[in-house]
Amino acid sequence: MNQNLTCRQALAGAFQALSDEAVEAGWPEGDVALALAELAEERVIEMAAKVIMEGFGPPPFVVAGGGRNS
Repeated sequence: MNQNLTCRQALAGAFQALSDEAVEAGWPEGDVALALAELAEERVIEMAAKVIMEGFGPPPFVVAGGGRNS
């Protein structure tokens, strides 16, 4: 869980900058938030499909005990 928090903190600035850039380009903030959420959801689905197809086991965000460092 701590690894996820650290990853989120590392990505937060770039994520906010991307969101700000889209709003500054004229997109409504709600549309930007929804689009980013949909893109993230698609990425999670892609990762899950890869895990299923390649047989690597559960994705790292499902593994209990903190992921790689445990």
